[in-house]
Amino acid sequence: MRSKEQGKGRQLATPFYLIILAALLVALVLSVLLAITFGNADISFGEVYSVLGHEIFHMERYGEYASGAIHDVVWLIRFPRVLLAVAVGMGLSVCGVIMQAVVKNPLADPYVLGISSGASLGATLAIMLGIGTALGSGFVGIMAFLGAMLTSFAVLFIANMGGRANSGKLILAGMAVSAVCSAFANFVLYIANDKGATAEVTYWTMGSLASAKWENVVVILPIILVGTLIFWTQFRNLNLMLLGDEASITLGTDLHKVRSLYMILASVMIGFSVYAAGTIGFVGLIIPHVIRMLFGTDHKRMIPLCALTGAIFLIWADVACRVILRNAEMPIGILVSIIGAPCFIYLMVKRSYGFGGGQS
Repeated sequence: MRSKEQGKGRQLATPFYLIILAALLVALVLSVLLAITFGNADISFGEVYSVLGHEIFHMERYGEYASGAIHDVVWLIRFPRVLLAVAVGMGLSVCGVIMQAVVKNPLADPYVLGISSGASLGATLAIMLGIGTALGSGFVGIMAFLGAMLTSFAVLFIANMGGRANSGKLILAGMAVSAVCSAFANFVLYIANDKGATAEVTYWTMGSLASAKWENVVVILPIILVGTLIFWTQFRNLNLMLLGDEASITLGTDLHKVRSLYMILASVMIGFSVYAAGTIGFVGLIIPHVIRMLFGTDHKRMIPLCALTGAIFLIWADVACRVILRNAEMPIGILVSIIGAPCFIYLMVKRSYGFGGGQS
């Protein structure tokens, strides 16, 4: 009884929820505008916004910033990088919420079903053996995307063998596939015996937004936004998933098909995130926990709050990676783990909350 009262007490009243949502939207816009001004290149605020004024609003008075080094740094490097951080942060946070609901496990993250291992295997095959070079200059990311997608389908296939998949079978299938992918990737690294390529694989698995380009952003950002909106409309099914399959069937809803569809859509979002930025841990784990602890477990409100919070968090994490080391850049996966692990431990020690009707 007490846990139910605690969970109910953390559900946001509608006016307060709208205020929080509006505040996060404003914070996201301000974060994007401010983050563009940070970097190793010494560019003033006025120059940054002059470039944006010319490119976005086509203001003739800023015509001198139509080209040149300052234009290229702001418009071709910093701005797409910040927008990519928005897309990846949003995608990982939302997919973290979805995966935790799908497998009914608060410790799940976007990579729980072996997706990161599949992506790492794809990238390893591309870097070490040159597989996929015909796909163009971004072949490493494309191979990582294909690895993530194939891994997801393999997990679904294995989980459905011998009966319909449920949350427990999905976790076990994910662990098995992840182990196989990791073993193959390590085997390729061992037999190739190329220290330079091994270092490149290691750096890629640490995550980075440095390769952001407009060509990637204009594809990935809409996909993440559309996926987030789709999941937002599915909040009732996601809430039912936390109650378990037996309870949902009793209530007249069979979640088997929608669980598979959610996994496929989440895998697409994660695959594109991995393609653009490598593997970045903890974002899809820590953000949903923070939102759930503070604002309750209703997915109708969790999903937009997680999307905005994840985007803001990754923007500033990337800014820190760019400026924390002079004339160098820290892989974002390292910084996020350094921040995320202690925060996660603190939250788990200090707070308790309901996950699917029970106390976690």
